[in-house]
Amino acid sequence: MRKIYFTPGPAELFPTVEKHYQEAFELQLGSISHRSQLFRDIYKHTAEQLRILMIIPETHGIFFTGSATEIWERLIQNTVEHESFHLVNGSFSKKFFDFSIELNKYAHKMEKPFGEGFDNSEIIVPEYAELICATANETSSGVQMRPAEIHKLKRANRDKFVCVDMVSSAPYPDLDFNTVDSAMFSVQKSFGMPAGLGCWIVNPAMLEKAERMKTHENHIGTYHNLPSLFKNFAKYETPETPNVMAIYVLGKVAEDMNNIGIDTIRKQTEKKAKMLYDFADKSDFLDVFVKNPEHRSQTVVVVNVKEKFAANVIKQVQNDVNMVIGSGYGDFKDTQLRIANFPAVSLGQVEKLIEALKKV
Repeated sequence: MRKIYFTPGPAELFPTVEKHYQEAFELQLGSISHRSQLFRDIYKHTAEQLRILMIIPETHGIFFTGSATEIWERLIQNTVEHESFHLVNGSFSKKFFDFSIELNKYAHKMEKPFGEGFDNSEIIVPEYAELICATANETSSGVQMRPAEIHKLKRANRDKFVCVDMVSSAPYPDLDFNTVDSAMFSVQKSFGMPAGLGCWIVNPAMLEKAERMKTHENHIGTYHNLPSLFKNFAKYETPETPNVMAIYVLGKVAEDMNNIGIDTIRKQTEKKAKMLYDFADKSDFLDVFVKNPEHRSQTVVVVNVKEKFAANVIKQVQNDVNMVIGSGYGDFKDTQLRIANFPAVSLGQVEKLIEALKKV
């Protein structure tokens, strides 16, 4: 009997993923050249499907890397000469900040306690910051920053770049890519694929900044710098041999999601999240970790487990119904559950999980 994964990444595979990988093997895509017309067609199809799904303007580049973590580094290298600014409220947004320090930038941060979110009205951006780093969904703590607040942040800071980490929420957030400058995600979470592919969305203004920095002898990286990525993207090629099969499958999954409709996916996500939060609110042994409903993630539901027996809950649910729940992150491993609410899990599966939790 197959397990159902409610883990926040790697996560449950999207229902069509295995079929698409089988097709990729039958087409021998693991052996083709990334300079071939077949690969160009694959890249073009994937980019087109992502543009439809996430309403990405034609002007923006869509690039592929080994992971979203790599994109943190490339982003800072290519757009920050001196100063960056980070909204930190969890382990991953903190790591993004740490990357800037390690790259010898002057990194500012506004930090909130674990489990609290940001609204634009409270954010003061340092005058000389070149890049503002926001997290749409903090995977470690289950906190979201609403797209409307991110858009306000950019409009209040038009002279600065705003980049959004969408790693554990894309394509759910309704981001306006005519407003924000850049975003990134990984495929092993909401897109329901095996890990090993990051996607970076970038507007032309960032390319212009990177080209200026390169002219002034700033180090902007090598094969994955923005001038190189944009140059290759114009031909639907990559600077190096990429994960061809994953790019192919991502395009197919995005196409499947487009056939469902992004509005339908968002409504289903919100309905499942409400069921989970409502159950936790009424439970005798659980309570919702993020207190402000406006800041509660719709894709990673985090709940406190009373009496510190999170591991027992995870074990019992797996034994009873073969469903795997994520543990809390870091110091919260023993006291919290993280329940992924990605498109790969159905309404019926969420209902079954809740029934199993009722018996704990």
